[in-house]
Amino acid sequence: MAKRPADSEQEQEQEAMKNGHRPMEIDPQNEAGDFEDEFEDEFESEDEILEAGVDGRPDEEREAEERENGMDIDQGTFIPGRHKLSPGETLNPDLSTYEMLHTLEAPWPCLSCDIVPDALGPDRKTYPATVYAVAGTQAARGRDKENQIMVMKMSSLSRMEKDDDDSDEEGSDDEASDPILETKSIPLTSCTNRIRAHQTPQATAAKPPTTLTAAMTESGQVLIHDVTPHLTAFDTPGTTISPAQNKPIHTIRAHGSNEGYAVDWSPLIAEGKLLTGDCSGKICATTRRPDGSFETDTALYTGHRGTVEEIQWSPTEKHVFSSASNDGTVKIWDARSKSRKAVLSVPVSKTDVNVLSWSHQTAHLLATGADDGEWAVWDLRQWKPSTGGGASQSKPSPVASYTFHKEQITSVEWHPTDDSIVLVCAGDNTLTLWDLAVELDDEESRFTAGMQDVPPQLLFVHYMEQIKEAHWHPQIPGAIMATGGSGFNVFKTISV
Repeated sequence: MAKRPADSEQEQEQEAMKNGHRPMEIDPQNEAGDFEDEFEDEFESEDEILEAGVDGRPDEEREAEERENGMDIDQGTFIPGRHKLSPGETLNPDLSTYEMLHTLEAPWPCLSCDIVPDALGPDRKTYPATVYAVAGTQAARGRDKENQIMVMKMSSLSRMEKDDDDSDEEGSDDEASDPILETKSIPLTSCTNRIRAHQTPQATAAKPPTTLTAAMTESGQVLIHDVTPHLTAFDTPGTTISPAQNKPIHTIRAHGSNEGYAVDWSPLIAEGKLLTGDCSGKICATTRRPDGSFETDTALYTGHRGTVEEIQWSPTEKHVFSSASNDGTVKIWDARSKSRKAVLSVPVSKTDVNVLSWSHQTAHLLATGADDGEWAVWDLRQWKPSTGGGASQSKPSPVASYTFHKEQITSVEWHPTDDSIVLVCAGDNTLTLWDLAVELDDEESRFTAGMQDVPPQLLFVHYMEQIKEAHWHPQIPGAIMATGGSGFNVFKTISV
């Protein structure tokens, strides 16, 4: 991120130095800038020069000064969420660090969004890009009838403009264009706390896959919609959506009036199996039958002593899922258990555990994010089975933990194909990208003195007002969609 340009010539020079640019004074009589040997008369032999070091001083003296002053430039770097703007300053992104960056507005803020898989192909790297997604709004109090589920198509997402010498790069011949946001709205009378999409397999070549959404609402009801017609309408001119197609195909009322935030579809059960959790600590399972109808289990999963903040199915075990709660624990469950009790219960934070994510590449790794700003990675092989009907064990040690964020963690998600990359959203208006594989050697560590509170694993910081949730696009490597108080951001950095 970058602050506005400095006004005076001196400030501009200081700002340039902070950004890594080194001004060079050129003799007006020697515009070519010929090299001048400042040590020409000081040393008579090559051995004396080598002994004195590259700048004429002993190595020990020079290295001591580097350790003391090596981070002068970095200390001037503005870090969103950690530093405050001065009066009159504004924050703008450093566009050179993005491959793609687009901002799209919504009628109301959305707490949650989800990316919908499409038929445009995997591993897409050309531009302009297209993204299909769903989101649920949070209209202002007293205007609940303006709430909606937004089914979206974002197209003409062009890459950042490059210099002429980059014209041979893949996709760089695509002309820059303004992004286009098309929406199909499904009216609701309640805010959506969390929304997740699920896609069943394509029945035939002529029939597209069925796309379902589950929206956990503020009223406590979970609304399941078939948004297949809405998605089809984007690419079939003249298609209209009937009022009947905007109605939910199933409503889950098992949570009563308890609202909730935890929703997840099983990635391994094609027909569709849904888990939902509420503020009373109850977890409910709903299964889609072969005929398309739904059945909700009457027996609920119990054990959390507070709100179930997040639920996620195992990416490899068909009957296993995890849950996070504001009671500070993460629990692991077996959906086949008749007791409906957790098989593992681990305290991972002294504060609310808001979010979790299961690695799709290394299934024994689980990431969590808590209310105190800490996010951590856990090795499930170190967790021991619970005893006494789901009693918690002592807190194990995480594989890695970070306290860079000073506000609550609101979203965490592993990269879909790289088990060392994680994205994290926080209440400090930032989305950060992390590379857990980074380790500094002794030589590199010398130059990080003075920035011990900025972990070397931190790859990137993206600023977005009131950011709530973000997801990697599974078909566009490195692309991210985020939602927040200012609408949606769709971007891709050059670092991932």
